[in-house]
Amino acid sequence: MSKRRGGMPGGMPGGLSGGAGGMGGMMKQFQKMQQDMEEAQQALEQETVEVSVGGGAVTIVITGHQRVQSITINPEAVDTSDEEWLKDLQDLVLIGVNQAIEKSQTMAADRLGAITGGMDMGGLGGLLGM
Repeated sequence: MSKRRGGMPGGMPGGLSGGAGGMGGMMKQFQKMQQDMEEAQQALEQETVEVSVGGGAVTIVITGHQRVQSITINPEAVDTSDEEWLKDLQDLVLIGVNQAIEKSQTMAADRLGAITGGMDMGGLGGLLGM
């Protein structure tokens, strides 16, 4: 009676098949995904989202890289005679920036998720530490 080493069918530890075509195809798929990710990252640098708060009092424009491009305050919505307005305006800017960041992050996740979403990561999971 002989003892079998390797533990898994196929003769290789961990059940990996020795087929070079499978690994080569997987590497090509990974390289394509990496290229697509780089292109999406570059596009996100140019794409913007806009958030308006306070009934249009404050508008924030931010890129897909979470860089604020502009903050616009509608002068018609500003009441300089109200002492509380400055605090309200500061709060609106804070809320608007946070909402813009969240919206930008969602946009980025949608764009990048579309690239990786269809790929079977099962074969790469062990290699990538997932």
